[in-house]
Amino acid sequence: LTFNPTLPRSLEIMLDKALEKDPDRRYRSADEFLRDLREIPASISPAANLLEHREARSEDRGAKSEERGARSEQKVSSSIAVLPFVDMSPRKDQEYFCHGITEEIITALTSLGVTGSVGARPPVLLMVRGSDGQLLDKAALAGLAGAAAARGYDVAYADPANAPDPAKVDAADPATLAAVNQQYHTGLVLLGSLHDGGADWTLVSGGKAQRWTDKAATEDALLANAGNGMADRIGRQLNVIGATVSDEKLWVSGLDSAMDYANLLNVLGADPSVRSVDTLGADNDGMLFEVKSAMPADALAANLAASGRLIRAPAHPGTDASLRWLH
Repeated sequence: LTFNPTLPRSLEIMLDKALEKDPDRRYRSADEFLRDLREIPASISPAANLLEHREARSEDRGAKSEERGARSEQKVSSSIAVLPFVDMSPRKDQEYFCHGITEEIITALTSLGVTGSVGARPPVLLMVRGSDGQLLDKAALAGLAGAAAARGYDVAYADPANAPDPAKVDAADPATLAAVNQQYHTGLVLLGSLHDGGADWTLVSGGKAQRWTDKAATEDALLANAGNGMADRIGRQLNVIGATVSDEKLWVSGLDSAMDYANLLNVLGADPSVRSVDTLGADNDGMLFEVKSAMPADALAANLAASGRLIRAPAHPGTDASLRWLH
């Protein structure tokens, strides 16, 4: 648990109860926890919370609390606690997951500022080489970045000293894309090679590659065209929300903790195409979900992989799409 003194003191008391060493002193169910959580005002000011925290700690723990408060002032980060309820569900055949409760708890915690923001559009990693074969820097790519920004896309720049292998990125190699996800927190990569008044482009989004060539009178025009072409292609691939909602079976591996599970639910819930998510089962580090979505399964998987938090995975039997959780 990362301590954040801007959170309500009442929430800290709740978490202390939920994390009691003696199970009999914890919340008896997620419903009971949710009832208390809903009573915490979502509009308490951070300054008031910090003051309340300091006063309480001063009374309870003396000088040690001042050290902890000083450290927290230096770096305040969002956090989420994984709560070991005695029973997550009244159903005997559903020991670990309670339908709807997890999502409601995450929503309530988010309103208090506990969880980090999700759903923000990931940046596009730019790997563009000039006619000399060297990666172009931020200044040289200003025209491309400006065109992308005008269409609502942020960009990131590859570290020349540790750039991913362009051939492996172009081939959408899973291990290379996983490394890109981990380092740059995105599943979107634009590869470019400029030459003789033209350019070859490859956009890797959601584990799939799209390629095109372009010609222009100047390098600035080539780069601006690339920014717009990139935005057009990302939009066509990922923004395919339709009027029909379908049930998709989604398998996600790499879920090593309850926090991974909670964060994944948050990512799924933030996708505008997703209407509902039900947990169907688990096996080792993988979990099976039924997702009601306005996207076909393949498009949904591509959209989620582009977020930078998941990557495409080998097909899992009996599912419509498979992904692996990264972070």
